[in-house]
Amino acid sequence: MTGGHKPSGRRKQARFMATLCRPSVSVPEHVITMEQTLELARSRHADHPQLPLALRLIENTGVRTRHIVQPIEETLRHPGFEERNKLYQAEAKARVPAVIQRALDDAELLTGDIDVIIYVSCTGFMMPSLTAWLINEMDFDSTTRQLPIAQLGCAAGGAAINRAHDFCTAYPEANALIVACEFCSLCYQPTDLSIGSLLSNGLFGDGVAAAVVRGRGGEGIDLERNGSYLIPKTEEWIAYDVRATGFHFLLDKRVPATMEPLAPALQDLASLHGWDAADLDFYIVHAGGPRILDDLSKFLQVDPHAFRFSRATLTEYGNIASAVVLDALRRLFDEGGAQHRARGLLAGFGPGITAEMALGRWRTDETA
Repeated sequence: MTGGHKPSGRRKQARFMATLCRPSVSVPEHVITMEQTLELARSRHADHPQLPLALRLIENTGVRTRHIVQPIEETLRHPGFEERNKLYQAEAKARVPAVIQRALDDAELLTGDIDVIIYVSCTGFMMPSLTAWLINEMDFDSTTRQLPIAQLGCAAGGAAINRAHDFCTAYPEANALIVACEFCSLCYQPTDLSIGSLLSNGLFGDGVAAAVVRGRGGEGIDLERNGSYLIPKTEEWIAYDVRATGFHFLLDKRVPATMEPLAPALQDLASLHGWDAADLDFYIVHAGGPRILDDLSKFLQVDPHAFRFSRATLTEYGNIASAVVLDALRRLFDEGGAQHRARGLLAGFGPGITAEMALGRWRTDETA
């Protein structure tokens, strides 16, 4: 195998079909443009010795607009972790149900048809998870399993898809609901002045997404194989430093170059399936930044146009963490989907450094 990687799932996998249906995505009403972001950096950090570098890095992200849950004036305040976490809970409860309902409608299912809710978020904390509130509030069955995932960061979108696939493989008649809720703006730390922090202030946005994985029927991606790969000794490259003021995001300058070691893991997973990662019909990947997409194109030897959905998410919404993969997939649906049996790859990248990867074929409604 190329690169000597041994992705999980290397044993022959049973071919139960689980279909990832159209995602529903919502972003908050407050918008901040790149021009506003740059002006804020200039005015708030005028004496920063590396301000020109920070401005250049923010411009290079290509993020034109981001959506945030509060007006920018409120976002820039820091009332303390307690108040921010209360706001996270309130905003999640206010915004998530409608997104879930649209995802259920698109999958032609009811709350009573869902067997597991996989909730991913890394920008706030609740115990019990929002899943418990959702089961009560939206009348899911009391026997619905709950799987909250909080510590995989941006990779959690891919992980949620893979765990839904695993669940529907174990229980072939079951249906899984994936929910990603990310309010990155609530993690803004005005005292963090490293280049990585300043870049993050211009990169991350807020968003909520949901999608159903059906054990039987539906239109979307028939999931066939999944895998995970962790780059050894990189666990400190993307991390949270948890302090009294909340989550302080740590971003190592080596992170943008991680596609060179991760591309072989994607190639290995495809080769195990008898596919060539350079010759697939669609690609739905996490867009952590433009360098990620440029390097994937280079190391997978894929036309840059193949990553247009991910790049559009980055441009219009910024990095919305675990919700990126679902929004990129939503854009593929909006373009009309793919031809029946078209082959594709999905991947999320995040702390670890971890890649969560999946392979599948497009399934049209005519053949559902």
